[in-house]
Order: sequence, then C-alpha cells, then structure tokens
Amino acid sequence: MESSAKTEVTRLLRDWSAGDEGALEKLTPLIYSELRRLARHYMDQERPGHTLQPTALVNEVYLRLVDSPSIQWESRSHFFGICARLMRRILIDSARSRCFQKRGGNAVHISLEEATVTGSEPAEELIALDAALSEFALVDERASRVVELRFFGGLSVDEAANFLGVSQETVFRDWRLAKTWLLRRLSEDGRCAI
Repeated sequence: MESSAKTEVTRLLRDWSAGDEGALEKLTPLIYSELRRLARHYMDQERPGHTLQPTALVNEVYLRLVDSPSIQWESRSHFFGICARLMRRILIDSARSRCFQKRGGNAVHISLEEATVTGSEPAEELIALDAALSEFALVDERASRVVELRFFGGLSVDEAANFLGVSQETVFRDWRLAKTWLLRRLSEDGRCAI
C-alpha cells in the first residue's frame, strides 16, 4: 500500500474513532484486501479442511471491531496489529472448541480399544504455541507481541516496528529471542510449531 493510501487509512481510522460512521464506510474497501491477506496468512497455518475460511475470519474480525467502537485508533499499524490479535483469538477459540469436541464434549464416548491413536493435531499445536506465547509474554511482552504480529499476523518487520514504535533492528532482535525461547519451551513439551 502506498504512502498516501496509508495516510488516508490512518485519517479514516481516527475519524471513525471520533464517531464518524461515514469514515467506516470509506475505510472498509481500503482495508479489506489487507485483512484478507492477513486472514489467508493465518489460515495457511491451519489444518487442511478447516471450517473457517479467510472471508469468514475477516467478517468475524469486522463484527468484533464494529462492536468495540471505543477503540482510539492511533495509526494503520495499530489497526492491523489489533486485527492480528483478534484473528489469533478467534482461531485459538476455534482450536479449543475442536479439542473440546475431540476430547469428548457432548460426543458419545467409545472405549480405548475402539479408538485409534493419532499424533498431535494442528489445533493442539496452535493451542500449545498460544500457551507458550502467553507464558513468554510474562518474560518479555514486546518480543511476545513481535511473534504475534509476525507469525500470527503476517506483518513485515517494518510493519511490526511501526506498530510497536521501535526500530527494525529491535524487531529482529526480539524475533530471534522469542523464537529461541519458544522453540526451547515447545521442545520441552515435545511440540514444535515454529
């Protein structure tokens, strides 16, 4: 997206924060393709045949944003960072729901002899990564946000740096630290999602 379009998105976000409903109508076509790109990035990391499609993920984010009009948007980067976090939450909730159903939920129970043993499902790996990332946030909140923005949100180093208000070098350093910490933590659990 070119600089003038980015500036226009930021202006419209601020107008929307100030209560201008017309700004939301003008904003939607400007951000939709970028939100779809983020959603596709998220969905590429999901298991094949996932019931949630990128369009549905974007629609769910849109509904949550419209239901939260009190957000004071600072910039385009701030907006997409929040959207990345919302997409992560939606997918984690979906994965937890699938695991709940897999673990019994309201299903008919079968004996161990009838069940087949399978490996870790992508939903479980996503939940493990989310748990490790939440644990890592207690150690280093900013580096945790870098992972969320880059891994889950598909943001570039430059976009993540702009969102966090830090240099690109800081994002690279945080990214390396976070990957090392998360790989070690997930390896302890016998999982590796990054």
